[in-house]
Amino acid sequence: MAVVREFTLPDLGEGLTEATIVQWMVEVGEVVAVDQPVVEVETAKAMVEVPCPYGGVVTARFGAEGAEVPVGAPLVTVAVGAVPDDLAGTGPSAHGSEAGAPAGPADAAEAGSGNVLVGYGTSAAAARRRRIRPGGTGPAAGASRPAEQVAAGQDSSGAEAAGAPGAGPVAAAGARTGANGSAAARAAEAGSRTVAVISPLVRRMAREHDLDLREVTGSGRDGLILRTDVECAIRTRQEHATAGAGVTDAVGAAAAAPTGEERIPLRGMLGAAAEKFSRSRREIPEATCWVDADATELLAARRAMNVPGAPKVSLLALLARITTAALARFPQLNSTVDTKTQEIVRLPAVHLGFAAQTDRGLVVPVVRDAHARTVEDLSAEFARLTETAREGGLSLAELTHGTFTLNNYGVFGVDGSTPIINHPEAAMLGVGRIAAKPWVHDGELAVRQVVQLSLTFDHRVCDGGTAGGFLRFVADCVEQPALLLRGM
Repeated sequence: MAVVREFTLPDLGEGLTEATIVQWMVEVGEVVAVDQPVVEVETAKAMVEVPCPYGGVVTARFGAEGAEVPVGAPLVTVAVGAVPDDLAGTGPSAHGSEAGAPAGPADAAEAGSGNVLVGYGTSAAAARRRRIRPGGTGPAAGASRPAEQVAAGQDSSGAEAAGAPGAGPVAAAGARTGANGSAAARAAEAGSRTVAVISPLVRRMAREHDLDLREVTGSGRDGLILRTDVECAIRTRQEHATAGAGVTDAVGAAAAAPTGEERIPLRGMLGAAAEKFSRSRREIPEATCWVDADATELLAARRAMNVPGAPKVSLLALLARITTAALARFPQLNSTVDTKTQEIVRLPAVHLGFAAQTDRGLVVPVVRDAHARTVEDLSAEFARLTETAREGGLSLAELTHGTFTLNNYGVFGVDGSTPIINHPEAAMLGVGRIAAKPWVHDGELAVRQVVQLSLTFDHRVCDGGTAGGFLRFVADCVEQPALLLRGM
C-alpha cells in the first residue's frame, strides 16, 4: 500500500538555517528514485543539489524558485509504493502491497536511504505517513495520473500538488498549517513558551540588541525564528524610537525615491558575505601595513621552473609558498580569537584561503594543509578550486575553516588595498599588480617589476613589530626567492 512521505529541507551544516530554491529538478507526477536530486538550493556558502531519500511519485512541491526555505520546512511529498498507470502492469500494485505481498523495492524506498546531508536522517519517527486510498480523492488518485495531467494542476502560490481540488497533499499541507498555527497560539497564551531558535547567530543578534526573543514571532516552520525576523524586530523597534519628525522625513524621502531604483535582496551568498564583512568590522580591531618589493627575480624563478614538459607553476602558488614559510616564522598570524573564553588560539596547520571572483560573486576557497604542500601541488590545487568555484560546485568543506587568506587583487589592475579580514581569521596578505617601474637596483636606476604587498591584521593577536616582521620576510623572499632554500 502506498504511503505519502514528506521530505523536508535537511540540515546543510555549518550552522546554516535556510536556503534559497534555485531550480527544481523534478516535476509533480514524476517518478523519482532513492537519493535522486530533486532540487538545487543556494545556501550562504554554496550551491547544493539536495537528494531525496525516498523513491516513488512526486505528489507535491513546496516553494517557488527564488523562495527562501528554512531548515525543516517541507520540500516535496513522495507517494512511496504508488505505481503510475503506464507502469501498472509491470509490478505489484498498491493493493498487492496492502494485502501482504512480499517486500520489494517499494519497501526499501519507503524506508528511505538515510543518506541525505549533514545532520539529517530518515528515521520513521520523523516521517509523516498517510495512507493512500485506491480510487479515492486522496494523493494516490493524483499520483496514479499521468505526469502531464498532474502538472496541469500545479499551484503557483508556492505548493504544487497532484490530486483533486481540496484534497491530497495541498489539503494535508493546509491541515498541517492550521495545526501548527493552533499550536503556536496555545504556546503564546501559555506565556512561558520555549523560544523556537536554532541558529546561534540569531541568539547573538538578539542579545547584542537587548531583544527578547519571546516577543518575536517566527516566520519559519512551526514558528521558527529566523535571522530576518530578528532584523525586522530590531528595525521596527528603532523606527518606533525615532522622533516623529524623523520618521516623517524618512517616509517622505522614500516616497520621493526615483522610480527606476533597483532593490537587491541580501540573501544567499550575498547576504552571508555582507554579514561576515559587518561582523569582521564590528569585532576585529584591524590595522594595515604595506611595502613595495622588486618581484623581478621571482618572475625569473617562475620562468625557470616552467620548463617544457613540467607541470606549470603559477605565481599565486609561489606567493602561497612564501606565505606559509612566513607563517612558520610568525605563527601569531595563523590564529583566531575566541571571544567567549577571551583567548587567542594559535592553529597548528595552515589552511590557506584565496579570493576568487566568480559570476555569483566573491568566494574564498580553502587549500587544506598548505604548509605541507609543494609548489607544484599548490599550483594544481589552486587551479582545481578556481575552476570548481567558477562552475559553482564548491562544497562547504572547500569554503570553510580557513586560517589565513591570500588576496591577489592585482588581477583587477590595482596596486593596493586595505581589505576586510575574513572573520574569524586574524590576518590577510594582499598582493597588488606587478608593473614595470623605476627602481634603484645595485646602486643604479633601472626598470624593474615592482609589486605592492599589504598585510591587514588583527591587532589583538600581535603588535606592529610582528606584523612588520612578517611582511618584511615576505618582501625579502619576493625579491630574493633563494632565501626560501634556507628554511628547507
